[in-house]
Amino acid sequence: MNHRLLTVIALLLAGLWAAALGYVNLNAGSGLLDRMEASLADIRSAIVGVKTPPPVVSIVAIDDRTARAHGYPLDRATLARLAGAITTLKPKALAIDILLVDPGPEAGDAALTTALRQGPSVIAAAATFAQSSQRVTDVAGDPLAAIPEANQLLLPLPRFAEAAAVGIVNVATDQTGTPRFIPLISRSADRLDPAFPLRVASVALGVDPTIEPDAIMLGKLRIPTDIGQRLPVTFYGGHGSIATFSAADALDGKLSADAVTGRIVVIGSTVTGGGDVFPTPFDPVMPGVEVMSTAITHLVTGDGMVRDHRIRLIDAGIAVGLTLVLVSLVAWRRSTAGYIIIVLTLIVWAMINLSAFAHGYWLSAALPIAAALPPALIFGAAELWLDRGRARHFAEQSALLQRIEAPGLGEWLARDPNFLAAPVRQNAAVIFIDLSGFTGLSENVGPVAVSEMLSGFFELVDEEARAHGGAITSFMGDGAMILFGLPEPADDDAARAATCAVSLCERIRAWLQAHAGFAPKKIGFKVGAHCGPIVASRLGTGDRQQITAAGDTINVGSRLMEVAARHG
Repeated sequence: MNHRLLTVIALLLAGLWAAALGYVNLNAGSGLLDRMEASLADIRSAIVGVKTPPPVVSIVAIDDRTARAHGYPLDRATLARLAGAITTLKPKALAIDILLVDPGPEAGDAALTTALRQGPSVIAAAATFAQSSQRVTDVAGDPLAAIPEANQLLLPLPRFAEAAAVGIVNVATDQTGTPRFIPLISRSADRLDPAFPLRVASVALGVDPTIEPDAIMLGKLRIPTDIGQRLPVTFYGGHGSIATFSAADALDGKLSADAVTGRIVVIGSTVTGGGDVFPTPFDPVMPGVEVMSTAITHLVTGDGMVRDHRIRLIDAGIAVGLTLVLVSLVAWRRSTAGYIIIVLTLIVWAMINLSAFAHGYWLSAALPIAAALPPALIFGAAELWLDRGRARHFAEQSALLQRIEAPGLGEWLARDPNFLAAPVRQNAAVIFIDLSGFTGLSENVGPVAVSEMLSGFFELVDEEARAHGGAITSFMGDGAMILFGLPEPADDDAARAATCAVSLCERIRAWLQAHAGFAPKKIGFKVGAHCGPIVASRLGTGDRQQITAAGDTINVGSRLMEVAARHG
């Protein structure tokens, strides 16, 4: 197949493959791509390193020290006392990342209700789904269509829900359990509920969220969202990156006002064995309350990752573009320089991708890799296979040329395809040899015997020509012409030609005597040799050419052979 046509077909198929993957990623994503992207996101997070979060959120942790002093889980009365102690220090908002779905002792529940009413506060709820994973699909024009529907909500007691705002604490994790997204809106059969981080941010900023197709608006602050109104989550560092204080200090009146005043305070459990932990790129056991606090910080400050429909469109464009570039480079030049350019292209793309990630734009790394590498590798393998086939074909042709062409001329032509493209005048020596009486013999012994005889004759002539550095430029019928001086003339051309002529006479004489069947047929031979100027050139056009020589030297050599025949 023509190389250009093969390249066009490869580019077309590669472009379609990349476009198909881009379409899938744009609308719903795929399990394999998502798993690849999760791993590559961890790598990029580790390369970018830890960052200092904006000082807007403080965590008051129900930690091991709190559990030893006050028991675990905290009873409602103690929790109410903790909330009251924090509210006294004037936080911007108080959020309790604890499910309050079951009633407790009346006195404790009443105290907690009173504490929640003392300031802006948010409490947690949770959603459950029929399946452990939910697929979301982007639907243009409907910002709620891609939100999966929960089959059950775990809501706080009505008395608590009346005293505080409610937010859903669900997170979307990958196959390793690492939180990747926070669904900002939860949907059930008859209601919509904001996520816990969104409700906390809304209460803290004093604005109601507005839902757009690719974003959530908090007043003038626009928070880009991914498919299904999900907020991408990236972490500032390991456990404790967000300022964390012990609830024991708050209960003992030792919590600094600087840790609370004007900040969003989130109460949650970090106690060992509590179970509410997640693996992250920086910490294998990140408490859930810190995951929620990270999302709250993203929403309030707008410093989260941007991964929305526009970014996914850019991903699709990069996937198609990188695929076509790599396949084109593979087709263009398979050499060290070509491979270096391919590697440099991948390095430039990786650096751009990493730089975008470091600046808050989550461009997919998995999609371009999945789109570009398989077509490039397959096309490269196909090219290598075809090259190997072509090389094998050329090797066979070269071997055939070496067998049919004059010894040395085949190799010379392979190195210099323009050899004798224009006629060359030079000195050379020529030998003519011919079998006499062969025509009559061929009429009697049949084609098989004739072929065997000519093969033996040719092998003998070829051996002598090679042994003395001559080139058989023609071998037709029962005769041959040998030139000495091609591909390049030498001072001893004439001497080698004379020696070769003598050797041919001796070997042909012995060869004829060895074939007793030739004697009755009067088979003999004649040899003529001469030295002088010749004109060497190629005859023929297109695919059919042969090397020949002309001039008086050639003519004299041929006539000398006839003189030899007349003189026996």
